[in-house]
Amino acid sequence: MGASSWPSAEEVDNVRNVVAKMSGRDHRDVKFVVSPYRICPLGAHIDHQGGIVTAMTINMGIILGFIPTDDGLVFLHSKQFQGDVTFSVNEEQISKETHQEPGWAHYARGALYALQKRGYHLSKGIIGYICGSEEHSSGLSSSAAVGIAYLLALENANDKTISPEDNVELDRVIENEYLNLRNGILDQSAILLSKYGYLTCVDCKIKEHKFVKFAEENKQSRGHMAYKILLAFSGLKDCLTDKNSGYNSRVSECQKAARALLEASDDGKSNPRLCDVNPSLYEAHKAILKPELANRARHYFSENERVIKGIEAWASGNLEVFGKLISESGHSSIYNYECGCEPMKQLYEILLKAPGVFGARFSGAGFRGCCLALVDARCADKAAAYVKEKYRMVQPKLASAIPEDRLVLICEPGGSAHIRENIQS
Repeated sequence: MGASSWPSAEEVDNVRNVVAKMSGRDHRDVKFVVSPYRICPLGAHIDHQGGIVTAMTINMGIILGFIPTDDGLVFLHSKQFQGDVTFSVNEEQISKETHQEPGWAHYARGALYALQKRGYHLSKGIIGYICGSEEHSSGLSSSAAVGIAYLLALENANDKTISPEDNVELDRVIENEYLNLRNGILDQSAILLSKYGYLTCVDCKIKEHKFVKFAEENKQSRGHMAYKILLAFSGLKDCLTDKNSGYNSRVSECQKAARALLEASDDGKSNPRLCDVNPSLYEAHKAILKPELANRARHYFSENERVIKGIEAWASGNLEVFGKLISESGHSSIYNYECGCEPMKQLYEILLKAPGVFGARFSGAGFRGCCLALVDARCADKAAAYVKEKYRMVQPKLASAIPEDRLVLICEPGGSAHIRENIQS
């Protein structure tokens, strides 16, 4: 399916009709936020340390249909999750302790919190209906896609013009300050800044980005893209929260490694990150690090090198080299960053052996969700069938929890999150 096939006419009509019924308004008044999911081919687990990352969106994601309300009411319903959400934008500064509603509601309140925190006055709310392309979307930054969808809808309803770069910061407030997750800006940047057909590269230390075009002469073969994106789902769906010690503890370990390296050179810093450590300083003092911290630092510096090499490979159209670097990133995530679990590791190994796969790794934090692979477009169907068969053999219970036709998906690149005043079906 091409980038233009999402959202489908059926999805659009369904969202439009639900919002019209919820609001009692004409279906032509319904506006839409299209907020895609993202993948990170290279740059795993280093955005929170100010590293360089790569990303692109895919032709799947979140659709939020909405109609502005003059009284400030926010009333939301979800296709995937139970329970409605109701609050008012006229409330005083929203508290981070108001987590009594369903988990998916935290992002809506978090969007209001972030806008208020940054001094934006809102007087209008929204009546909205939100749905995702996939029930099993963990590992694709569906949470960031949701938060961004709420931000864009509230901004549009209140006639606020906010740049994508500023919305990256607003969504960071949702994730870091409201939800207490210690992640970086990869997810938000990918969803808000990506450009169809390009690799988005973000320097998370200086918060600058650029687009790298895939070499034109290799981009197409007989009118078709040379590659497809394979997503293989593990069946593990636990949400990433501040109580998930696996994610936040690794961020702490990276910072401890940075502090130890800087102190060894008499360059102490408060709240250091590994981006503050010069590679030559790392090489000179890495032997002082305890094994656990040495692994985290080794992943950071080697991943930064893979990103730089990967950008060059992408620009020259060399999918073999680019894919090899993706697989090396996956290996380092397991053995240096030490994330993942048995089903995810099994899925990663299966993908590496699938026909036509250039490279594979975990998608997202690696503690749940899915693995991604870059695959020769001509072999995509065979690769998907191979992964389904092999994963069912090693994890029959988890595989059976996912519908047969959704266990492995074949995707293409997408665009950035945006508002559509009215999508014609």
